[in-house]
Amino acid sequence: MPLTRDEDIAELLTSARTIAMVGASDRPNRPSYGVMRILQRHGYRVFPVNPQIAGEQVHGELVLRDISEIGVPIDIVDIFRRSEAAGEAVDQAIQVGAKAVWLQIGVIDEDAAARAEAAGLKVVMDRCPAIEIPRLRIPPLRGEVAAEG
Repeated sequence: MPLTRDEDIAELLTSARTIAMVGASDRPNRPSYGVMRILQRHGYRVFPVNPQIAGEQVHGELVLRDISEIGVPIDIVDIFRRSEAAGEAVDQAIQVGAKAVWLQIGVIDEDAAARAEAAGLKVVMDRCPAIEIPRLRIPPLRGEVAAEG
């Protein structure tokens, strides 16, 4: 069952440090572009993932082709893909041992969520961390990954 209680979502956002953003964009008019910047300013280390623009930079981070290229433990895989394409990103998150998958507003895949939960990952679906952080009053992260802003 995806996380729905405020306490559970707040705990996930408070404990996370690294986020892989699948479907990251270099276009300022795309929601993922703004959300990535908000997450960075809040102190998360965000790794943009998008094979279409791999090798380019978004908000100072190199865009990767695949989640498996990240090379550090991933706390949350934030998925900005259509619902029908979200399952592939969820399966990659499971393969790399991510702690959670976060399917953005409008991204709903019950089967993929069930696979993630069966593999021990936390799941948030049809929500946006850039909305949940201020709503839940999550304080900015402190420490080793704090982004300049």
